[in-house]
Amino acid sequence: MTARAGHTPIFALATGAGRAAIAVMRLSGAGCDDILRSLCGGLPAPRQASLRGLWRRDDPVAPVLLDRALVLWFPGPRSYTGEDSAELHLHAGPAVIAAVADALVALGARPAEPGEFTRRAFANGRMDLVEAEGIADLIEAETEAQRRQALDQSDGMLSRLYDGWAARLRVLLAHQEALIDFPDEDLPPEIERALLGDLAALRQEMQAHLDDGGRGEKLRRGLTFAIVGAPNVGKSSLLNALAEREAAIVSSIAGTTRDAIEVRVVLGDVPVTLIDTAGLRETHDEIEAEGVRRALFHVKHADCVIAMFDGDAPPDDVAAGAILIRNKIDLGPAPDGAIGISVHHGQGMDMLRAALAERARALTAASAGPPLTRARHRAAIEETASHLATALDMDWPEMRGEDMRQAMRALGRLTGAVGVEDLLDTVFGQFCIGK
Repeated sequence: MTARAGHTPIFALATGAGRAAIAVMRLSGAGCDDILRSLCGGLPAPRQASLRGLWRRDDPVAPVLLDRALVLWFPGPRSYTGEDSAELHLHAGPAVIAAVADALVALGARPAEPGEFTRRAFANGRMDLVEAEGIADLIEAETEAQRRQALDQSDGMLSRLYDGWAARLRVLLAHQEALIDFPDEDLPPEIERALLGDLAALRQEMQAHLDDGGRGEKLRRGLTFAIVGAPNVGKSSLLNALAEREAAIVSSIAGTTRDAIEVRVVLGDVPVTLIDTAGLRETHDEIEAEGVRRALFHVKHADCVIAMFDGDAPPDDVAAGAILIRNKIDLGPAPDGAIGISVHHGQGMDMLRAALAERARALTAASAGPPLTRARHRAAIEETASHLATALDMDWPEMRGEDMRQAMRALGRLTGAVGVEDLLDTVFGQFCIGK
């Protein structure tokens, strides 16, 4: 059987690998209805689960029963992809999945590529590029805060903001074109003043959106907290305590930690990578010196530095904004501005966890309006705002109009309205197969 004109039907598991009771196989594309008729003997009612036998009918005299499964039929355009689509809720045995996949190939379908279902939804106008990226983030969300942010984006919160900007810019460009096309009509000067004012206001809104401290991007990818300090102050013990497992070797021998050790934890509903670094000191040991160099690198690039010491006062070269921790408070109190703990005895650890969680929340707290979540979005809005700034400085109407058109193109590429073909492989390549 061959598929009708249109997108070739594709299929993939929408559920994860491993032992399970049910495996959901998704199909989409022209010819899905014929595939279901061959497998099930007919089409179920749209969007209603129906228990059907799935048959391979290569030999019509002796068809082979593959499985008994729940089948759902989603005729386009009212489907995820906008195409005719279906789901087969199979028993999850590997032999069942393989047999059904072989039957689908024999009926003209092919295995889907990563992100191909969502790419088809984008191509068919079911979502824009920003919403598609929100779905990818929703699949990857580890915490409730990440889930909320990704769900807002996939539901179009960011897209509505960007589409609103595009609509306003489109009107302003039309007014600018009128000033270019009718220079001899003695148009009131108030028209140009109003246009420039509205253009400046739009640019200011974009700049405010950019000046958010990267909070949405930090929440999406997670934060990095580097634990630094002199040798033997308890950095590795602290990492193990916060991770609640023996992730780092603990020894009384100074210089045990030579390379950075990373552990993923959740603090304040934000994913945080804790990095245990080599003790900071002068050393002639080549390997330890490299560990110190890497520790200083992490200090420079971390979202937060946890500066640990065990004496009466913190070291002089503590990074700005660091959380100060005085370990071994059983041997002496913590100075002002430092959190006193004893990793060995567990003293002060609840207070420390609360302080770290509060810092994580502060670094990712949402500001007014939906947050930027990706470097691609930031680059596109920076380009748009830059063109608007240039337009505002232009005295020649024709030159101003050209920069406004460039701003429209940059904003259009953000949501996928124009010129994004070169981005699609990158965007949808991030998805799992089956989405």
